[in-house]
Amino acid sequence: MILFLVVFLLILISAPFAIEARRKSMGPEARREAPGEFIELSLGVTHFQWHGPVRGPIAVCVHGLTTPSFVWQGLVPGLTAMGYRVLTYDLYGRGYSDRPKDPQTADFFITQLEELLATQDITEDITLIGYSMGGAIATSYAAKHPHRVRHLVLLASAGMILTTDRMAKYIRKTPVIGDWLMMAFFPSRHRTAAEAERDLPSSVPNIVDLQQRELNYRGFIKAILSSLRNLLAQDQHNEHKTIYRAGVPVLAIWGRQDSVIPIRAMGMLTEWSRTTRQEVIEDAGHSLAYTHSDEIIQILQERLRDGLN
Repeated sequence: MILFLVVFLLILISAPFAIEARRKSMGPEARREAPGEFIELSLGVTHFQWHGPVRGPIAVCVHGLTTPSFVWQGLVPGLTAMGYRVLTYDLYGRGYSDRPKDPQTADFFITQLEELLATQDITEDITLIGYSMGGAIATSYAAKHPHRVRHLVLLASAGMILTTDRMAKYIRKTPVIGDWLMMAFFPSRHRTAAEAERDLPSSVPNIVDLQQRELNYRGFIKAILSSLRNLLAQDQHNEHKTIYRAGVPVLAIWGRQDSVIPIRAMGMLTEWSRTTRQEVIEDAGHSLAYTHSDEIIQILQERLRDGLN
């Protein structure tokens, strides 16, 4: 009986990691179906795409924690219609980019963006647009390189308040056991969260299936956990203060119904950066980048045209 229990526990403990080991690797075969291009950077291959006119002001879009660059499909047409040459890319650990094992800190993501911009010979200032965790990355980059950023646009941005349940908090703070819990329970929680949006309007076709497909590839879950334990474990008070002192124009757009980045983050950002222009989409939740694309583009057309003054 004791032997049976020991064997059962060993199977239970090893099962999530065995499942992870059997997931597909992100490599040449998986990338055959990918649009866009690939570039080898210092920490691995990065998938990216250019959209819109060959010439024009450049907008760089940084996606969030669990949704790769396909999340921008609904906003790209509006941005290119405004005359922007738009660059989208997959963060490490997501989409068609590599899965390096380095801790996913602000510097980790800044380095990827710095190197990508350098390979594309981008020397002029850019409009930097970040969604959710991408907002925290964009904020970190703008604080380090304020002279390179013409406008900083934040959509439901992390870096102020992140709502997580008790299990998520435990996983984030607890090594080893937290890793096991993440590997064991995140896949079903991710599928359930995505499935809950199945009936929502979306400017990104098959958004739910695309989100769930990420679980097919090895390294995605570990990347999420690393981001939660590193970049998303810090607030960005100092970064926003630096951006404010540097005079970088900032536009923040929030969803009134957002349960992930609640609307009270708006007040916190006001305290940190009094000159930030802020807009609220009343019936939008955290998925506003693809459920309310038209409203976002309308705000950008109005605000970016007048220089955020």
